[in-house]
Amino acid sequence: MPFSPGGGADIMGRLFAKRFTESLGQTFVAENRAGAGGLIGAEIVARSAPDGYNILVTTASLSVNVSLHKKLAFDPVRDLAPVSQLTSVPLLLAVHPSVPARSPQELVALAKKRPGSMNAATNGAGTTSHLAVEMLKQAAGIEVTPTHARGGGPALIAMLAGETDFRFTSVLTSIPHIRNGKMRPLAVTTAKRSSILPELPTLASIYPGVECDQWYAMFLPAGTSRDILARLHGETVTALALPEVRDYLIKDGAEPVGSTPGEFAAFFRREVAKYAKIIAIANIQAD
Repeated sequence: MPFSPGGGADIMGRLFAKRFTESLGQTFVAENRAGAGGLIGAEIVARSAPDGYNILVTTASLSVNVSLHKKLAFDPVRDLAPVSQLTSVPLLLAVHPSVPARSPQELVALAKKRPGSMNAATNGAGTTSHLAVEMLKQAAGIEVTPTHARGGGPALIAMLAGETDFRFTSVLTSIPHIRNGKMRPLAVTTAKRSSILPELPTLASIYPGVECDQWYAMFLPAGTSRDILARLHGETVTALALPEVRDYLIKDGAEPVGSTPGEFAAFFRREVAKYAKIIAIANIQAD
């Protein structure tokens, strides 16, 4: 897992390491190799032997980093073999209660009345929370100012304190604040509605093309044999089908996926192209 302990990729990696240890009868070690927005751990796997003994569990940030960083030491598309998308987790468009908007359309109307005066907290430049803001700006034709925090925690604090007008945030971390009235949800960013907040519309149904989720996925080094790839994919799909695993994921707002290697490879390439276009238009630079 190329991120610090306690985050989504860490939780996901440890969940599957435990299941694989049980189903395959071998010990799977969950190791955190954080840094450079997930690139350090991804490069370690990309450069490891293609023997099935090194597995990457990462996030949508990998598809962003392909374009965000001008000089990468490896090519994620060429040097990694997609196994499966594990889950899809929506981002939530939410406003501070002081903002008089109860729908995405009302938020856009406010932004158009006072161009450039509204701001949106992000988890940092180039994160999916930032790119979701840029997607909305480009699709709705509004001018708002992204304010970059150093991670999801500080961005959430700024939002709750009323220092920012709105943000795209994790469904899981937002639920307690929605319930106590400190944050008002307007929509989700995935293609389908969220099972945990089914009353919210999708942004794409209002502004086509505004689709962004914090997916989690599994990769092996490029060149790994088809037999190994197929075996790991089979074990992954079997684990995702277990009631206790599905219930655990859905409770936390994650929708299980379990796509085939071919399906996920095509999806990953589309994600890379999508974010490359957004990054180019907005001229986003890595911090």
